[in-house]
Amino acid sequence: MFGYWNDFYFIPVILQVIAIIHALKTGRREWLYLLIFLPLVGAVIYFFMELLPELTQGRSLKKYFFPKQQINEWERKVQISDSITNKFGLSKAYAEQKQYDKAITLSLSCLKGAYSDDPAILLQLARQYFYNNQYKESLTYFDQFNVKNGNKLVMPEDELLYIRAQENIGALAIADKGYRQIIRTQHSLEAMYHYGLFFKKQQQKAEAREQFLRVRSEIKLLPKYLRKRNAIWARKSFRELIALK
Repeated sequence: MFGYWNDFYFIPVILQVIAIIHALKTGRREWLYLLIFLPLVGAVIYFFMELLPELTQGRSLKKYFFPKQQINEWERKVQISDSITNKFGLSKAYAEQKQYDKAITLSLSCLKGAYSDDPAILLQLARQYFYNNQYKESLTYFDQFNVKNGNKLVMPEDELLYIRAQENIGALAIADKGYRQIIRTQHSLEAMYHYGLFFKKQQQKAEAREQFLRVRSEIKLLPKYLRKRNAIWARKSFRELIALK
């Protein structure tokens, strides 16, 4: 019996290592204490709360454990053909690994000739500048995209980035109005969570708590597939509620 156990003892160790690597690479350092000191139980909890939602949303975990693979593939394509399509793809691969300076440089190099005001490139730059904490530049490219696209952001996620960029440059009244509008029209739990953070930064704890509680409450009303997609905002809201106590 003990020999049988010894044969499979390595399995919890492998699960623990995978969970720790994933937590480190995705910025979930708050899990490390549980994963190190309660390895098997911690790994199981981590799998169901963090890894499984990503898998059910169709995200590949390959990019976390082999982060350079996609970059290497696109770099090879660019070496073969220095086309706009290949540079655009490499820029996106850099951004997925949070190498935003390289991503932005490549995206900017795509804005030439017939592609000098291409909406897809403008939108990619707006996103990349945002995640690189260059909010004024992000707003500039969002505005250029809007001009080309009839003054309309198609994706709710981009609309929320635009609002958050306004908040980060200090346009608080505009951001407040934007949060309320997107929550009213899109019923976005992600927007509710960030609106809670908006209030928290201004020391308006009651208003922040109201938004975090709203996320926790309203996720229960969503269909199952949407609950899975929005589970991350419920978890983050729960952590914020604990921190506010």
